[in-house]
Amino acid sequence: MEHHDGYFYILTNDPTEAVKLAHSDGYYLARCIAEGSMLNKWEVLLVPEEGTILQDMDMFHDHLVIFLHKAGLPLFCSIDMPIDPNIQGAKKVEEFDPWFFPVPTTLCNITPGSNHDFMSPVYRAVVSSPVMPDLTVDYDMKKRDITILQQDTVKGISENSDPISNSLKTLESKNLKTWKDLSEKYHCERRLVKSHDGVSVPLTILFSGSKDIQNGAAGILHGYGAYGEVLDKSWCADRLSLLDRGWVIAFADVRGGGGDPSWHQAGTKTNKMNSIYDFAECAKYLIREGFVHQNRLGAIGVSAGGLLVGATINLHPHLFSAAILKVPFLDICNTMLDPSLPLTILDYDEFGDPKVKTEFEAIYSVSPYGNLSPGACYPPVLVTASFHDSRVGVWEAAKWVAKARDITCTSCSRSIILKTNMTSGHFGEGGRYLQCEDAAFEYAYLIKALGE
Repeated sequence: MEHHDGYFYILTNDPTEAVKLAHSDGYYLARCIAEGSMLNKWEVLLVPEEGTILQDMDMFHDHLVIFLHKAGLPLFCSIDMPIDPNIQGAKKVEEFDPWFFPVPTTLCNITPGSNHDFMSPVYRAVVSSPVMPDLTVDYDMKKRDITILQQDTVKGISENSDPISNSLKTLESKNLKTWKDLSEKYHCERRLVKSHDGVSVPLTILFSGSKDIQNGAAGILHGYGAYGEVLDKSWCADRLSLLDRGWVIAFADVRGGGGDPSWHQAGTKTNKMNSIYDFAECAKYLIREGFVHQNRLGAIGVSAGGLLVGATINLHPHLFSAAILKVPFLDICNTMLDPSLPLTILDYDEFGDPKVKTEFEAIYSVSPYGNLSPGACYPPVLVTASFHDSRVGVWEAAKWVAKARDITCTSCSRSIILKTNMTSGHFGEGGRYLQCEDAAFEYAYLIKALGE
């Protein structure tokens, strides 16, 4: 909730009469007059158009910054404050004369910077994409102008790339400096993949422009699909090691992930199998369209993403030729039955309450540990765990590895490896250099399993 000029502003999904007239169950901008210690009747000011989600807001003295999500992509815009007190009825964003923050490409990720000065007309953000190193930008909301402050460089690559800013040159800003992306060397595409029920699942594909991917490259598919979180597709220099080898790196935004609240709900509780089906269809798409060779596709899942990858492997043991499960949530059934664990009760909203029969059946149906197939040939799997993990018990990875080695194909089970960090927690605390060592170990494992 934000306070401005005698009003309280809030993003809400409260089903008031005004909101019931809207088209979806997303969030809306509402306000009320503050009268002493009492709040007067709320009125809905802004309702997003269909296909657009309001995610957050940031209030300043003369401007309101609104975080939007449209067609699976992030948008930021500012509207002038104060808003007319005599406004009648809910309006669309466009009716407030918004300034949409210019970005180089629709595939950009926008992260708010440090914006602590309430009186400032300038909004700082970090803009990046899978092929553009982080760019720090000041957006002047009063002048509707931008200033590029700094861009990360990649030694040996950035200095050899041509500066481009075609989409922003139309602003003719005196503060506009050119920046560099690596789109000539690395390509990024966004595809829509039809899932089992006809729903289109966004798939972002990153590959080197110097390689012929139609020859069947090696590739990795990332997935998460839980808690309404959007996969992080911002710039990461670690990926260059694989991209320069001709690998394909893809990100599947399966149901259960972020963006639209309905997209999240479609991958929770009794709908959780949608996440697994979505992920499997994205993997099949990469193979079918020639991006990745059918025997050279790997998968990576972290935490709840480990459940996604593990359940998909149970469903399609031959779909992936290698996998990495990092601090994975694998024994979901036993964990959800133990309310003494830190996150179990909180996770009822995400995965279901095992005391409800239908939800228990849904939990068991996606359990990677509970559904390991006896005698089946499983791909090489690297499982990492952290001894001091308070979110996912270290025993979950250990139990899954022990059972997989015991009941699956004896020749295949030898390639299932458990690597435990005895000093860190869920997020692998250890500093930059240890993270580099972990990334090198994981990439070496994938190269060993899938080939150079």
